[in-house]
Amino acid sequence: MAYVMTHIEVGDFDAWKPMFDLDAPHARQDAIGYRLFRGVDNPNEVFIEIEFATTEAAVSARDRLVRSGVLDRFDDRHGPTVVDTAEVISRRSSAAE
Repeated sequence: MAYVMTHIEVGDFDAWKPMFDLDAPHARQDAIGYRLFRGVDNPNEVFIEIEFATTEAAVSARDRLVRSGVLDRFDDRHGPTVVDTAEVISRRSSAAE
């Protein structure tokens, strides 16, 4: 698995979200799925994680996103960055416990 991670300050989440849903750059067309996170203290601070089956698919999606220019309007932006999982630890309790 590989992921494209982006962190942006959107200004107005409710105005930004419909544009995100359109996926004009087709960054999510080959994605397995994605997760959006919002800052607790600042709900207009958004973290985006898009999951892909391969690194090549993630790199291609990242490149489409960058070429589209849709992120250029955000002054406070980090990414998009292609990452893979280095480690996962879960301490969730099961329903049987």
